[in-house]
Amino acid sequence: MARMAGAGLLALLSGAANAQSTVQAIAQGDVSVTIYNNDLALIEDVRRIDPGKGEVELAFPDVSAAIQPETVTLTVPEATILEQNFDYDLLSPARLLDKTVGQTVTLMHTNPTTGVDSGEPAKVLANNDGTLIEVGGHIEVLGDIGHSRLVFPGLPPGLKARPTLSVRLDSGHSGARAVTLSYLSHGFSWKADYVALFDQTGSADGAGHIDVQGWITLNNTTGTSFDRAHVLLVAGEVANTLGDGENVPNRRYMPRAPKMEVAGTEASGRERLGDFYVYPIAGRTTLANAQQKQVSFLDVKGAPARKIYRYRNDWRNDGPGNAADPQGAQSVIRFSTGAKDGVGDALPAGMVRVYMRDARGQPQFIGEQAIEHTPMGSTLALPTGEAFDVKVQPTLVKRAKIEAGEWERVARWRVTGEGKAPKIATVDMAVTHWQTTMQYRVTNAQARPITVEVAQAGLDTGWHDTRVPQESLPGEQRTLDERVWQVAVPAQGETVLTVTFDTRN
Repeated sequence: MARMAGAGLLALLSGAANAQSTVQAIAQGDVSVTIYNNDLALIEDVRRIDPGKGEVELAFPDVSAAIQPETVTLTVPEATILEQNFDYDLLSPARLLDKTVGQTVTLMHTNPTTGVDSGEPAKVLANNDGTLIEVGGHIEVLGDIGHSRLVFPGLPPGLKARPTLSVRLDSGHSGARAVTLSYLSHGFSWKADYVALFDQTGSADGAGHIDVQGWITLNNTTGTSFDRAHVLLVAGEVANTLGDGENVPNRRYMPRAPKMEVAGTEASGRERLGDFYVYPIAGRTTLANAQQKQVSFLDVKGAPARKIYRYRNDWRNDGPGNAADPQGAQSVIRFSTGAKDGVGDALPAGMVRVYMRDARGQPQFIGEQAIEHTPMGSTLALPTGEAFDVKVQPTLVKRAKIEAGEWERVARWRVTGEGKAPKIATVDMAVTHWQTTMQYRVTNAQARPITVEVAQAGLDTGWHDTRVPQESLPGEQRTLDERVWQVAVPAQGETVLTVTFDTRN
């Protein structure tokens, strides 16, 4: 029977070959992979083949299983592309059983004593959370039959051992030529990871220096390996239709401590692609499937840095005289990415892990923070945790309503209608201001004096009408929504900051 089946199949293929020839298993060629931050990659694969002349089907195995077929571009000199198909139904025991449902296979039994095999025909009925077969006139669950296994007569059509792109084309002539295949794929990602070692010089203002190492971490979950590839990494979020403009939080009333305090204005010497930075991986590298790979891209020693303390208070407590519990001030490492007094590079988004030396000189982990894409010349302030012995206690001392004057209550507009004389419309607009007095008690249990940056957020909330008639220390209006004070606190002592705000909320 096997010989007859083989002869019949050979005859069928011979008849089809008169109309179309098939070129199979064209191995990966010269591969280039450009990886973006948002689960996207551009893959270019140049393979050298001889398609012959006339209509031919080319099979490209080892393409990404996460390929976006609609993005495929194939360039074959002196040939016309007629059709392309992506075969992603991959061979596995489960899929083999699925494809065999309704067909007859051989159920093999092994005698546990003699080891002798014997077989009988069985029909596969279903393969849903278990395999049901019909054998000997009754129904059996395959797993309940001891020392047994199924033997299949062959592979069902359509199953592929590897993801395969097949293309039908009309070739103008025979002869070897370079065929370029390019496509977009999910399943590739990369991110930056940073290791920062901060050394404080012992000064009261927290001055010191920082060493920063940058590592690129690559992940390949495409289901395919790419051998000896040229790899480019693009830093920046390229636009795609998935999720654009969706689930964007309204941050107007969300006070937050930005890690990038000042956006830089210095141009980096890095290679650019449009508005993005490009990080090429030196030489060729193999991107194995289900592998994480790390490559160094930054190594800076002794950049100026400073340790500061920062406390940020939301607007406001529930009522006069209510005091929140003392809260730990944030311990923050601040440094620049500028060329003159910083790390001297643009930093792609990633996680910064910060270390400091203990009394024995051993680096110890003190915290981590994620950063966004950071231009060169920016100022970064990375909170590493709450200070154990630096506390701030905010208290709402007094809050009262302020009645606005007549000039603030009345608004006038000139209304002009077509063919009519202008009229003056007067509208009463009752405006209410609130005067709020806040007190911030800052304590320091350390053996040296410190400075704590105290910030009051939530002042504006869209009204653009906030005033500070009184404050015990001079402050800086950093934004419409936030005012900041540098509060000097003596060693093992405290400082009380009192501020009065006139606001619309």
